[in-house]
Amino acid sequence: MRRRLIQSTLAVVLVVIAVFGVSLVIVESRTISNSAQERVDSEAVRLVGIVDSRLLGHEDVTTEILRDQVTQNRHAVITVPGRAPIEIGTVPHGDVITATEKGEGGETVVVQEPRSTVTREVGRTLLIIGLVALLAVVAAVLLAIRQANRLASPLTDLAETAERLGSGDPRPRHKRYGVPELDRVADVLDSSAERIGRMLTAERRLAADASHQLRTPLTALSMRLEEITLTDDPDTVKEEATIALTQVERLTDVVERLLTNARDPRTGSAVSFELDEVIQQQLAEWRPAYRSAGRAIVSSGKRHLRAVGTPGAVAQVLAALIENSLMHGGGTVALRTRVTGNQAVIEVTDEGPGVPADLGARIFERTISGRNSTGIGLAVARDLAEADGGRLEMLQAQPAVFGLFLSRTPPAKRSAQDQEPTVR
Repeated sequence: MRRRLIQSTLAVVLVVIAVFGVSLVIVESRTISNSAQERVDSEAVRLVGIVDSRLLGHEDVTTEILRDQVTQNRHAVITVPGRAPIEIGTVPHGDVITATEKGEGGETVVVQEPRSTVTREVGRTLLIIGLVALLAVVAAVLLAIRQANRLASPLTDLAETAERLGSGDPRPRHKRYGVPELDRVADVLDSSAERIGRMLTAERRLAADASHQLRTPLTALSMRLEEITLTDDPDTVKEEATIALTQVERLTDVVERLLTNARDPRTGSAVSFELDEVIQQQLAEWRPAYRSAGRAIVSSGKRHLRAVGTPGAVAQVLAALIENSLMHGGGTVALRTRVTGNQAVIEVTDEGPGVPADLGARIFERTISGRNSTGIGLAVARDLAEADGGRLEMLQAQPAVFGLFLSRTPPAKRSAQDQEPTVR
């Protein structure tokens, strides 16, 4: 591109020089020739006037008197009737410029000048025009190089930016060049880079969330299938198969929920549901894992609470909190339900050391973990809670107490027995 810009600019300059330069040379040559002819004519008229005045005054007309009146490098012949011709200067050779004038006394003056003087003057003029043309060409080349660099360098940068986008580096450069068209391309590339960056982040987040959220249901399903393979009792096989099918349905719900959040995290499918059912489901799924670890998981609090949310999402949030307590907590894990204002709260606590002081509220940030874990479980749980209009908070750090707040659906009628805390 640089070469084409330089060549096109140089071609334009050369055409302009050819058109106007040749015209200027022709005009200047004619002007110089006409000026030389006018000078010779003027000198002939001047000499005739001198001779006329002397003849009218009866003065002598001699070579010595007229020699100083003739310009150097010119030849003059003055012819007076009845007298010998007077010659001043050297007779020129070759082509000459001639001027002839006659006076009132019958005298004739012929002035000649070599045309070589005109040729030399024309040559000097051509040299000046040629130097100006050369300077114009040099200036045009320098300007073309500067303009080519100004246009080609941004295009090179934009090509590198596009190549970086293609190689998976979506960082925008936010570099502008002062050329509206190129700046427009840069704006589009930066916008594309930001969109690609958001898409890549969403894909990575979806992959991480899917890996984390599917791990626990798959583990539980594997345990159920192992139970089936180790027993010959048809009733046990039927029971375990029914539980396994329920867990498959939960896996499907988890996958759909992840895909929905990936498309639009704000999209929810909140309904009114019984908290007891979700809690009992989680207790049934996690008791084998806690029993294997020599620990217990219990629930207490108000019964028959109805909340607004997505049962599958609430189950995933509770699973994340229970798994977090299993990995990082200690002792018995307790799920307690209570009511505060128009909200139903599920608290999950354990008897472990709690959340380290250096983590604090950062515990909900992605990649933040107190041990060697993914650090995304609590972050995903909070996103799921907020998608349905709820919220997930750490109510106490030591021991750790997490609270899931959901909008409450008040029942039409509740018995006094339902008001008392129970332990199940």
